[in-house]
Amino acid sequence: MLAKEWLNNTRGIMSRIEETQIENIRKVAEVMADTIQSKHLVHTFGCGHATLPIMEMYPRIGGFVGFHPICEMPLTHFTHIRGDMGIHQFLFLERVEGFGVEIMKSYNFDKNDVLWIFSHTGINNVNIDIALEAHKMGMKVIAFGSAAEAKGKQTRHPSGKTIFEIADYVVDTCAPLQDAAVTLKNHQDKIGPVSTMAFITTVWMTITTVAEILADRGVEVYINPSHNVPGDTTSRQRLDKVLNEYKKSVQGV
Repeated sequence: MLAKEWLNNTRGIMSRIEETQIENIRKVAEVMADTIQSKHLVHTFGCGHATLPIMEMYPRIGGFVGFHPICEMPLTHFTHIRGDMGIHQFLFLERVEGFGVEIMKSYNFDKNDVLWIFSHTGINNVNIDIALEAHKMGMKVIAFGSAAEAKGKQTRHPSGKTIFEIADYVVDTCAPLQDAAVTLKNHQDKIGPVSTMAFITTVWMTITTVAEILADRGVEVYINPSHNVPGDTTSRQRLDKVLNEYKKSVQGV
């Protein structure tokens, strides 16, 4: 049954993350906790389906203030598939050298901020441009993606480097480079991608660790509450407090 095969493959990836990436996750969580505690931001960026972990982490019930999503619309939404913001335009734009530099010009960054990039293969120009620009500004760069699988893969960037070679810290999502993980009879291409589950798994392992570190230090964590729980009469007030804190944190960005 292919459904169970996909599920087993996904469980296997989660197990490999647990077995091999806990130390790396702890390291990047420490960096992020230091950043948030000092009232600076962890900026997050990705292209295509690598924007899904960004949208998952904040704003989100159970997420908290400190993470600033950078979602470039033509690189984020291509659900029309054809026509405006279609697949062809997306595939072209994520490979355009210099586009990432222009994206960075639209924001204000502090050298004590951190840039957290998601890239499955680590070879496309936009992500690499943004990482290099972040380094020029003095920021640390953290990359999540299929680092081991991408090793030796030719980058598209003139720097000659992948995102995993540029980043200060790397967490390997342990997903196969092909991404799709289930063989379908009479077909060349596999089905059932697993990189999104790998991204989301590493995201919440990281963010829960950041929260744990901050709480152990006595730092208040401004958590987005659920506003769907019957009988919880203060959720709206708590949410307003969180959103006001977020607004203060991104002023000037």
